[in-house]
Amino acid sequence: MNPQNRDLLLLTNKETLDPLELEHEIELIIDILHKVENDGAFCVANEIIDLNRYRVIHKTNIIMNMVREKTLKPFIFICNKN
Repeated sequence: MNPQNRDLLLLTNKETLDPLELEHEIELIIDILHKVENDGAFCVANEIIDLNRYRVIHKTNIIMNMVREKTLKPFIFICNKN
């Protein structure tokens, strides 16, 4: 996904922002999102629960392979740790 091609909602306590301030704030938000929207961060925050084999999967490469599949097998769940 192109970082410039996304919808962002910027809330501020100022009535108006000049275009340079707005552009700076958007760049900061994009930098933050770039750091947290990656495969490693996804795998830290999620796990796979496989009820067929009675195990919980934490390994990054296995989680990403299963997430990239078009359909999950029955009784295999992607679970957020939060």
